[in-house]
Amino acid sequence: MARIAVIGAGMGAMAAAARLAVAGHSVAVYERAETYGGAVGRFERDGFAFDTGPGLLHLPAVWRDLFVKTGREPLERCVELVQVDPASRHLFADGAEALLPNASRAGTVAALDAGLGAGAGERWGALLNRARDAWERTRRPLLEEPLPVDLSPLARDPYPAPRTGLLRRSAATLAEVGRRELGDPRLAALLEWYALSYGFDPVSAPASATVLPYMEQTFGSWYVTGGLRALADAVYERCRARRVEFAFGTGVAEVVEKDGRAAGVVLGNGRVVDADHVVAGAPLPALYRQRVVGRSGPEACPRHQRGVPTGRVTVHLALRSAREGGAAHRTVVHSPDPAGERAALAGGTLCVRPTVTVLRPGDARLVPDADHEGVTLTATVAAGDDDGPSGGPWGDRAAVEGFAEAMVSAAEAAVPGLRERLLWRQVRTPADTFRDTGSHRVPGPALAGARGALLPAANPAPLPGLYFVGGWAHPGGGPAHAGMSGALVAGLITEGADFRGSR
Repeated sequence: MARIAVIGAGMGAMAAAARLAVAGHSVAVYERAETYGGAVGRFERDGFAFDTGPGLLHLPAVWRDLFVKTGREPLERCVELVQVDPASRHLFADGAEALLPNASRAGTVAALDAGLGAGAGERWGALLNRARDAWERTRRPLLEEPLPVDLSPLARDPYPAPRTGLLRRSAATLAEVGRRELGDPRLAALLEWYALSYGFDPVSAPASATVLPYMEQTFGSWYVTGGLRALADAVYERCRARRVEFAFGTGVAEVVEKDGRAAGVVLGNGRVVDADHVVAGAPLPALYRQRVVGRSGPEACPRHQRGVPTGRVTVHLALRSAREGGAAHRTVVHSPDPAGERAALAGGTLCVRPTVTVLRPGDARLVPDADHEGVTLTATVAAGDDDGPSGGPWGDRAAVEGFAEAMVSAAEAAVPGLRERLLWRQVRTPADTFRDTGSHRVPGPALAGARGALLPAANPAPLPGLYFVGGWAHPGGGPAHAGMSGALVAGLITEGADFRGSR
């Protein structure tokens, strides 16, 4: 039985802790905050409750596997999963609307033809066929296996170029894919939204980012009743049932190195905890900047996703009166100025008319009574430099409120009578993300191509005995990918060099 110290109680860290405890190891988790869940947080006020991180779950099989492997009680006995159907409603600047079904390729083709005109669905379907090729080429190395030592195959973009006459023309970025292959600015906006929703700039994201809409439209979108925070509660309870120890309000100041390997941690109060392995689940930029896991400076920090650093602005709305019948759970109000949105993202400024995702769960557990509704708005923005004093414009309260107002104005197209129903709103910016995690950024899932720039840190750290888990480690951000990182780290510790990935 090994002694294992875990830094942070995020979703990936807890997934690793539960698996390691079931394998017979002694696991202790040290979390500087007063609660667990990491980015899967909760904001509560006046009987309303909101997820402060992701609102929907993709690839739930990752968490089903965790609950099967760590006990006899399956995931669905611990949380209620509901397929979101339609998966998303899309409102475009010209007044067109598309209602996309959940996990139905044929239904999506028909919906796009109905909403955007004949041929739109066929073009989208052809793009997803190429995205399927990219997914099948990279699924195991980018999701289910540890990163290989030789990253050069993953540095090449696996997205196949479509044939144009006798030639095949490759597109270097996702924005180029949309422009060249979809033939409709609304379809291009749809494609770019998937990149934005995962925290990627479409102008710099590789063509392989087409796997993001492929993944959602193939495997579906799910809502956890009670909000995604209910999944964090269930994972925490599973850890407790497997005798994982938690110490909240307890930061880690340093990883102890002895004889060339990690040998424990030094807590913020100076106490030294010996360990045979250390699992670091806190955001890597903060851990390196604070010298918890090594020298500070970008030259010391292991690989993490580069490109335009993006974060999220979230606006929680408390509304009087219930959600109307037949309302879509997720509506995307696309920007009428996509070029301006791209320029603002690249320039680190706030877009005047952003693309806004509107989540309306209609969940009785999240509102004070049946005569109220809670709505969450999100927009992807430039996050700013973590080493800067404010991480972009987030110190300018007037600019933040102006951007939130623009988001609410966009959301009026999705929520009938929004202004008249509004009781109050709560705004969260990358500055709040920095306060909670030590980084303004929200990491996205690993992507092939872009010369390897979007491959996160490998799970084994440069220091033997130290492992990285969570959204900043392989295979990247998002609940499903964070959960898989826990499986990979647990496999590397329990099986060592023989571990070849999840099956």
